[in-house]
Amino acid sequence: MRRWHVDTSDGPIFRRIDRWGNIGDLPASEAMLNDILKARLKLAGLDPQDYSAHGLRSGFMTEARNQGVSLEEAMAHSKHRSYQVASQYYKAGDAKESRALKILE
Repeated sequence: MRRWHVDTSDGPIFRRIDRWGNIGDLPASEAMLNDILKARLKLAGLDPQDYSAHGLRSGFMTEARNQGVSLEEAMAHSKHRSYQVASQYYKAGDAKESRALKILE
């Protein structure tokens, strides 16, 4: 397996790789990350159908919310451009802790 060293202190952590193995400056596409994730899951003996690159991103946002990270700080890492879209992960978590829902208990 080929190994590369890329300075990730500036720019995206996951970057595009061309067909010759050169690592670029642009972020990797969701499709590329999805293909890599599914190949690795298969090697690990897990069902690739149960996972997706989007699931990693949404899981990050959900966990950031659960750990009290501000939405703006989480968005800086997730690269969500839309406050409206990113805030959906935070609102879903708020619903679980709603005092109104505790009335049903």
